[in-house]
This record gives sequence, structure tokens and C-alpha cells, in this order.
Amino acid sequence: MDKPELVAEHLARNLVAFRQVRNLTQGALAKSADVPRSTIANLESSNGNPSLTVLVKVANALDVPLDELLASPRAKVRKWARDELATQSAGRGITIRSLIPERVPDEVLNVMDFAPGASMRGSPHLPGTREFFTCLSGNVTIFVAGDRFDLTAGDVLAFPGNVPHSYRNTDTNKAAQGVSAVLFARAGV
Repeated sequence: MDKPELVAEHLARNLVAFRQVRNLTQGALAKSADVPRSTIANLESSNGNPSLTVLVKVANALDVPLDELLASPRAKVRKWARDELATQSAGRGITIRSLIPERVPDEVLNVMDFAPGASMRGSPHLPGTREFFTCLSGNVTIFVAGDRFDLTAGDVLAFPGNVPHSYRNTDTNKAAQGVSAVLFARAGV
């Protein structure tokens, strides 16, 4: 078992690493965790003596298990089995699952599986949002602001996410698959 001063060092190192990977400032993390910014600064300098409530708030804001926040140095490797990954149905015949199971700020990366003939409307986002769709297999047609774009395996389409758009597998006999990356615009920027 680690000595208390080592746990504080592990917490400081892990907190900085998780915050930087998520491209968060101390202030943004503090706001998300509903704690003062000075609390985050103290934790990152190994000077904090946080309550369990503060640790849980920070772990939840970073979307990491509490034990990973306090863990001693080791390889940060985690495997998710396919059945552990959440999926959702969208539109008619489309299944969506996150490409990255951990939260990534300001973006969404999804794998989209299209049944034969499947279709769905996209959700409009704030102006400045960019969407990228890569067709992995089959044929996917994307309509953006009334214009039609036919994609085959390997094709990539980039478009503004704030305009009306929809996805369709026009092949009624074969499934299709693609990856959708949505890079959100920040409100007020």
C-alpha cells in the first residue's frame, strides 16, 4: 500500500495528465466539478487534502474511475470488450457507438452501422461546428443543405454541422459503415 504522501503525488500527476488529455484548464475542470479553481491547483501541486466528495466530483468531471485518479504509476491501458460499449439506435436501421469510450471535450467520434436501406436525419449544431464522415464500407449518401454527396469506402465528406443534413444507405441489399467526427464550436466564441 502507498504512503499518504505518495498518493498525493499520484493524484497530482494523474490529475494533470487527465486534464491535459481532455484539453481542460484548471478553471474549466473546477467549473465542471463544481469546486473552486484553487482546489484543483492545490491537488495538482500535491498540497491538497481533499475530501472524498471532492475526489468523486473531480473524477466524475474527468469521467474516470476514482481508482485511476489515485493510482500509482503504471501503463494507462484499458480494454473494452465489444459488449461493454454502449450502442444506440438512430433513424431507421442505424446503430451508433462511440469510437472512443472515454469523454473527449468538444468532439464526438462515432461508428455508424447502416442496415440495408437505413437512413437518419442529423442533428443541427451551433454555427462553426464541423462534421467529417468517413465511409468505411458500402455506400453512404449524405444530403447537406439539399445537396447530395455519394460516398464509397475510403471517401471522406466534411461539412458545416449547423446546416440540415441526413445520412442514407441507398443500397437495399448490403450494409454500410462509417465514422462520424463532430468538432463542436464553442458557444460565445
